[in-house]
Amino acid sequence: MSFPEAYQNLRARYPDLAAAYDALGDAAHQAGPLPERERRLVKLALAIGAGLEGAVHSHTRKALEAGLTPDELRHAALLAVTTLGLPAAVRALSWVEDELP
Repeated sequence: MSFPEAYQNLRARYPDLAAAYDALGDAAHQAGPLPERERRLVKLALAIGAGLEGAVHSHTRKALEAGLTPDELRHAALLAVTTLGLPAAVRALSWVEDELP
């Protein structure tokens, strides 16, 4: 998986911060009963709702690695239409498509 250069630079310059962030993420994933597949969909939906392009890209890649299909990820983006509006759903769909095979 490729990461943006700025993120790689932050991790290299501040390894203790990166390790703490990783530990927090691991703890959050293990804090409840959701299986990985559902956690990946939730993380994608949160990134879509927050309008974070880089996070949508990252969580799309991670969701694919977890076994979700391109159509399932497109559906997650399309579900934004009634909550966030058509422009946000189109934006989210385009970001998801950026990462699909």
